[in-house]
Amino acid sequence: MRITGGVLKGRIIKCPDGVIRPAMDRMRESIFSILGDLSGKSFLDLFSGSGTIAIEAVSRGSTDVELCEKDRIKVNTVFDNVSITEKEMDVKIKCHFMPVEYYIKRCKRTFDYIFFDPPFPYKFHEQLILQADENSLLNKTGTILVHRPEEHFMPDKIGNLSRIDQRVYGRSIVDFYAYSDKE
Repeated sequence: MRITGGVLKGRIIKCPDGVIRPAMDRMRESIFSILGDLSGKSFLDLFSGSGTIAIEAVSRGSTDVELCEKDRIKVNTVFDNVSITEKEMDVKIKCHFMPVEYYIKRCKRTFDYIFFDPPFPYKFHEQLILQADENSLLNKTGTILVHRPEEHFMPDKIGNLSRIDQRVYGRSIVDFYAYSDKE
């Protein structure tokens, strides 16, 4: 895998052992093109896998990035991957190794962007977004992005959040949710 844009464009990222479904280069490049410059923006990468999405966020200007991955088999690879942001850009990605559900319940801060990329068989997308909303993880002007398979239905409204955009990449879909007054 490689970083698709920004300062770290072209850097190779290791793929960890265990189950992983890396976000396609084309999809990552498109999503970050939509988001634009992330300077001054905070970013949370949930179900992080290899840490690639978090690294993409730093590469595009974010200096306040956290990730969460529960699979302990991936710890060393994630640390190896995210270390390039510290070495090359002096930006440290804060890593949490626990179930995303637990992280969302205990997190006491907000983010401008939250990227959910659960395994495709995962069935609790809507509940996690609702929990993130109820726990105020998203800034009032922020956006939640959810990567899912096309056969997994997502409603237009979840709690106080409304779908503001949707992009299709093969059988993958990325939904963009924001607070209703942002539309």
